[in-house]
Amino acid sequence: MLTITSTAFTPHGEIPKEHTCEGDDRPPPLAFASVPPGTQSLALIVDDPDAPDPRAPKRTWVHWVVYNLPPTTPGLPAGAALPPGARVGNNDWGRDAYGGPCPPIGRHRYFHKLYALDVMLPDLGAPTKAELERAMEGHVLEHAELVGTYEKTGD
Repeated sequence: MLTITSTAFTPHGEIPKEHTCEGDDRPPPLAFASVPPGTQSLALIVDDPDAPDPRAPKRTWVHWVVYNLPPTTPGLPAGAALPPGARVGNNDWGRDAYGGPCPPIGRHRYFHKLYALDVMLPDLGAPTKAELERAMEGHVLEHAELVGTYEKTGD
């Protein structure tokens, strides 16, 4: 079964400040394992369903959209460049890059969703999460999630 883990935080644990807007705002290290046979590419979506306030969420905020990762990719080191061929979509800040946790209020959950696809997707440009999800329809072999949390400290 496909898995996604991080050496920076445990499942449902706190994401270190260095991977947030209060730190270096760089992606945490992620490790991928047990990629199913027949996988042609991997996709990664990081989002926060608790925006703007976990007590009254109004939307899911998208932090990172990545697709066409080679199926042999063992993971992504912290803040490292993506492997050749990988493409980045637009996050909800309108940037084709990672945008770390930056919750306006309360402790939010950040879902790191990894998808094993049976195709290499065409060049979608810089797709939104919704556009990538539409392109993945009917092509997901397996998916895995890693959830981390963060609340601003204001230090």
